[in-house]
Amino acid sequence: MRFLGTMLGHFTKHKLLLALFLIGLLLEVAYAVAAPVSLKYLVDEAFGPKDAQAFYWIFALLLGGGALSLIAGYVGDLSVNKLGARMVQRMRTELYDHIQKQTTPFYRRFKIGDLVARFSSDMNAMERLATASFPFFLRESLSVALGLSMLALLNWQLTIVMAIGSLLLLAGPKLLQSRAEEANMQYKEEQERFANLIDETVKGYRTVKIYNRQALFQARARERIQSMLTLGLRMHRMNSLLEKVPLASLMVLNGAMIGFGGYLIFQDRLTVGEFMAFFTLFMSTGQSASNLTLILPGLIDSGNSLRRIRDVLGHEPDLRESAAPVELPPISRSLRLENVSFSYDGDSLQLDSVNLDIPAGCYAAFVGPSGSGKSTALQLIARFYDPQQGTIAIDGIDLRRVSEASLRSRSAIVSQDSFLFNTTIRDNLLFGREGAEEAEMIEAARQARIHDTIAAWPDGYDTPVFHEGASMSGGQRQRISIARALLRNPELLLLDEFTSALDPASEAELNGVVKRLRAGKTIVSVTHRLDSVADADLIFVFKDGRIAESGTHEQLLRQSGLYREMWDKQHGFVLSQDGLHVDVDGERLSKLPFFDGIEPERLRELAVLFATETFHEGDAVVREGDPGDKLYLIVRGRFEIVKLVADGEERRVAVLQDGDHFGEIALLKGIPRTATVRALGPSVVLSMRRDAFLALTAKYPHVLQAVEQTLRARL
Repeated sequence: MRFLGTMLGHFTKHKLLLALFLIGLLLEVAYAVAAPVSLKYLVDEAFGPKDAQAFYWIFALLLGGGALSLIAGYVGDLSVNKLGARMVQRMRTELYDHIQKQTTPFYRRFKIGDLVARFSSDMNAMERLATASFPFFLRESLSVALGLSMLALLNWQLTIVMAIGSLLLLAGPKLLQSRAEEANMQYKEEQERFANLIDETVKGYRTVKIYNRQALFQARARERIQSMLTLGLRMHRMNSLLEKVPLASLMVLNGAMIGFGGYLIFQDRLTVGEFMAFFTLFMSTGQSASNLTLILPGLIDSGNSLRRIRDVLGHEPDLRESAAPVELPPISRSLRLENVSFSYDGDSLQLDSVNLDIPAGCYAAFVGPSGSGKSTALQLIARFYDPQQGTIAIDGIDLRRVSEASLRSRSAIVSQDSFLFNTTIRDNLLFGREGAEEAEMIEAARQARIHDTIAAWPDGYDTPVFHEGASMSGGQRQRISIARALLRNPELLLLDEFTSALDPASEAELNGVVKRLRAGKTIVSVTHRLDSVADADLIFVFKDGRIAESGTHEQLLRQSGLYREMWDKQHGFVLSQDGLHVDVDGERLSKLPFFDGIEPERLRELAVLFATETFHEGDAVVREGDPGDKLYLIVRGRFEIVKLVADGEERRVAVLQDGDHFGEIALLKGIPRTATVRALGPSVVLSMRRDAFLALTAKYPHVLQAVEQTLRARL
């Protein structure tokens, strides 16, 4: 079994403790084997001839040996407990440190529940293995080896018969072991899935309650619990067979030994004392052999846990630091991408030969349609990935040569999903720069426009954070994240859709914060909302993994290219400050291809027919197969388009964002929806019902004809 090498490899690092354990184990087992043999001398040398002196000597040796065995066993137990505890401590530390080195692909492969299970149930199994199962395995194995040797010395003929019969003890467990291992692994994997469901339930409890979907999650939990019951019963059934089959074999062997031993006594080839010693020692050795089969389920469980831990430890970090890393000096010239290509899966390119140059101190923006590569470019600049081709350099130094510590010390990133730790506001802010002064922390909070809010709370900066900040508004969480980043005083500030989940008022306030921070910093902002970066020094427009256009806002508008098209799509909407009500003007509707050519007066009447709808992350706007009866215009937010494929799985086919539309065919026909449209975050849309559209076009038939003509041409 592979765990033997692992245990010994860890134990040999503490040679003194290992030596004490092995000496204690040897003395304890030696006494356990010698004690039954003493029956031979008690019966044949003391009780038979009634020799009291021989009896006293044998009795004294048994008492002395027993006391020594107890002391040796106690010292051995203490030693192995320390060995096991230190081994588990080392494994936990190694596993935790290994996880800290990992990057995004690792966390895509292993979910939270998977990793928690490694640290909890799997590490507990390793602790049981190190402090109980492994020492017990060694003790019983040594007992069997020494017992068989002593049995052979007592009577080799009877030993041979028993050895042949003992193969029955091994055959059953050997046949059942693979099936037991499979059952054990399936049960552990189901426990992981249940742990992931619990993690999702706890993190999303507010959303579940808001949409009254407790029944859905209860059904999922019951399914997982039922599966654990089924797999658990199968595992316990296999474990029971592993235990009972050897016991049945041992009973058969006992009968055979008594029968053959009696025959040898009647033939004067075996004394009564020898038979009693042999019988007692055989029972002791047989019990040890039986014990080895009894602990097989535990060893299988520990072996599976060890494989699962090794599975994590065997995942090498995708990013490796240079053998001779260099320190990144203060940024003085530029950030440059030269001929950069990158793919997540090795098949399709997310970035294809991208070249761009951002001068130091510049406020640059990456914009473009969903899937165009803008966020991927930012991930590479943050060095969450390395490009497969080309270089990303700061002041001419390839980031692959730069030490991670120096890169992180000069940069900070704020993303849409701001994460706050379940501790105080103060600790969350100081996480950005350990050892910062109180005045520096407060100044960073002032710059992020969050100080007054924090100061108004009863506990101020010592206010605890619960559920990763779920009790705060999105704007408050983002401002705390910005303050945490500013406390580092980064020379390079990276912003990844950091206002996309906020209402218009909060978004405007945070955009104002960024504008005030521009002096002395290089800022790179990724967004699909063009209003927020219209005053950027330099805008790069991504399309299909390439740079389609670049320049200032005014220059790009004059080019009348992709940027102008996106700008026109996102304008013509008037939002209330809370983002809950939207009006659209007729000019914006005229840019929809199916409303092209309709006179302005009719477009204004169409605009009145639109109603505002809001959605939260995970909400389905329409579902595949449902009847279609509405046209939708996306005002704010992002939506995924998914279709059902084989086995009921969903596959994402597109992502829509501000200014996009869907469902226009529903204005004319109530055909079923061909895909599901689901919100990827807080979103606002305008919708028009078919019956309202048809009521209006009944008054103006030419409008209906124009729309029909356009849509038929597209179909």
